[in-house]
Amino acid sequence: MENRHSIGIFDSGYGGLTIFKSIIGKLPEYNYIYLGDNARTPYGDHSFETVYRYTLECVEWLFSQGCPLVILACNTASAKALRSIQQNVLPYKYPGRRVLGVIRPTAEVIGNYTDSKTVGVLGTRGTVKSASYLMEISKFYPEIRVLQQSCPMWVPLVENNEHLGPGADYFVEKYIGRILEADDRIDCLLLACTHYPLLIPKIRKILPENIRLMAQGEIVADSLGDYLNRHPEIEQIIAKEGIRKFFTSGDTENFDRHTSVFFGEHVASEPMSVG
Repeated sequence: MENRHSIGIFDSGYGGLTIFKSIIGKLPEYNYIYLGDNARTPYGDHSFETVYRYTLECVEWLFSQGCPLVILACNTASAKALRSIQQNVLPYKYPGRRVLGVIRPTAEVIGNYTDSKTVGVLGTRGTVKSASYLMEISKFYPEIRVLQQSCPMWVPLVENNEHLGPGADYFVEKYIGRILEADDRIDCLLLACTHYPLLIPKIRKILPENIRLMAQGEIVADSLGDYLNRHPEIEQIIAKEGIRKFFTSGDTENFDRHTSVFFGEHVASEPMSVG
């Protein structure tokens, strides 16, 4: 591979743009290709088999664009597809490529955010059902008690730009109330979905001051920087021109309108066909 390649960033829709924004803040010099599978979002309620198939199709498309490294900036894809891709596809079909997720980097540092050793995880139904956070956190911090709460209405609220309106208050209070009632020792809440940071203003209004709110953007960005430092064979073939390209399997005009909310700036996306 010549030194003209990009880092691929994948999400089922818009949420991964919040991760991408943090990555650019830490590592602006690299070239990136962002792909949102908006035509088939949300992934949260799909089966493991469907999420795996969709994710693999998108990862392989990013590989075809010359990305030697792909970040699954999606908790559901990380929970339901990452391990199978890493173990069953890459060694045999793409031995020189790498795919990383957002769950392991978060699990590695979550112990720094809790004093009571009791944390709550807020995620999609798919992420919660996979129990991926329970398994990963237990590897690094077996003493931490993890409670989970699915928040099925949060992604639709954010996707429809209703997250700051009064209609979102009920569902924010509903899911936060449920997780805090499960154990009064919780002192850290993890937003285990890339859409959820957009609800932080409403969450903070009702969250007790002693409870830390943990978003993943900075954590994933730091982890990627560390990975590139430890893997010069990957880092050295990625172009450093600061070029960012955006693709969506959905409507480009709709995608571009949403980027100002998730990414903080307007972009011009290109279409990509899947399925």
